[in-house]
Amino acid sequence: MTKTSSFSAPKGVPDYTPPGSAEFVAVRDGLIQAARLAGYGHIELPVFEQTALFARGVGESTDVVSKEMWTFADRNGESFTLRPEGTAGVMRAVIQHGLDRTGSLPLKLCYAGPFFRYERPQAGRYRQLQQVGIEAIGIDDPALDAEVIAVADAGFRSLGLDGFRLEITSLGDETCRPQYRELLQEFLLGLPLDEETRRRAEINPLRVLDDKRPEVRELTADAPLMIDHLSESAKAHFDEVLAHLDALGVPYVVNPRMVRGLDYYTKTTFEFVHDKLGAQSGIGGGGRYDGLMAQLGGQPLSGIGFGIGVDRTVLALAAEGKTAADPARCQVYGVGLGDEARARIVALAGELRAAGVSVDLAYGGRGLKGAMKGADRSGAKYTLVLGDRDLADNSIGVKEMATGEQRQVSLDTVVAELRAALAA
Repeated sequence: MTKTSSFSAPKGVPDYTPPGSAEFVAVRDGLIQAARLAGYGHIELPVFEQTALFARGVGESTDVVSKEMWTFADRNGESFTLRPEGTAGVMRAVIQHGLDRTGSLPLKLCYAGPFFRYERPQAGRYRQLQQVGIEAIGIDDPALDAEVIAVADAGFRSLGLDGFRLEITSLGDETCRPQYRELLQEFLLGLPLDEETRRRAEINPLRVLDDKRPEVRELTADAPLMIDHLSESAKAHFDEVLAHLDALGVPYVVNPRMVRGLDYYTKTTFEFVHDKLGAQSGIGGGGRYDGLMAQLGGQPLSGIGFGIGVDRTVLALAAEGKTAADPARCQVYGVGLGDEARARIVALAGELRAAGVSVDLAYGGRGLKGAMKGADRSGAKYTLVLGDRDLADNSIGVKEMATGEQRQVSLDTVVAELRAALAA
């Protein structure tokens, strides 16, 4: 009888196991590389912070803070929360370590890792979600907004993804937002809204425009839009962002109804969507947050950034029938037949790995037939077969798995020959 464990991963918390984990790693690393090419340095943050950081930074009226956070008390009764997003933590670290005072601005940072939200698990929407994000802090320049957006666009395209769409709008500035808020609130409170939606309209009316329920969207179809009530400076900023995107060759669609789920966004706000993912079509997004650092106790510096869902991007690639990962888990598979040959093949594997070649070996003293089955399963391009007789001749068998052709190669030159063949 097979014994099974009673333990399993918590609901909505995925494991990433081979071979599928190779796709996850390729997507994550591809997105990070796009940020590095634009000069973003890596920052590593704790996975939990003081709860007050998110309540103040993200906004107490948001669904993220009011419904979706994983919060716990430590033994001293202090409240902590598993991070639901990355920007607030980055701002905290920048302020705490004085990063905004130690070098030239903008300060450009990149991060990746798990984030946590208590929501209903579904395809690509997990309670532990994996994200790549960047933040550019300290300069209010439309060209910087365009750069941040272009980094995300370049990251997706470097993975081979092309069925996505950039939607963009402006949420205004401190000059026009208060007036628009009053106008929108007056409109919403004149509608036959349910009690919960009415309460939301009183606290933060923009949240109502983000409501995905068809009945609410129908009621708010004629709501006044922020983009029609921008101040002169906010409109000039947005127009310049679009001009820079045009110059960069980044296509976009202006979506006046778009509202991001975090309260700190101002002016430029954007989302990348992929229609093949159904109703939950977002794969990443972000925006400008000019008041956040001051709100958290730092200098009054502006900032802009994004967060991209790695899991969502993996699903988007699959929807297009594409993969970002190298399907071969190893390039070379080594088989040693006999004690001396096995010792030599282990040493040879070390030499190949040092030369940048991916190598796996047949372990456990299996015979040639069993070892070759392992070679087939490995996906390797070449299999090395070494017996004691080969050792005496200072040679090794090299089999090209695609054709089945095998030839003898000198042990002195096999590393160089394999590197050349794999590079061809």
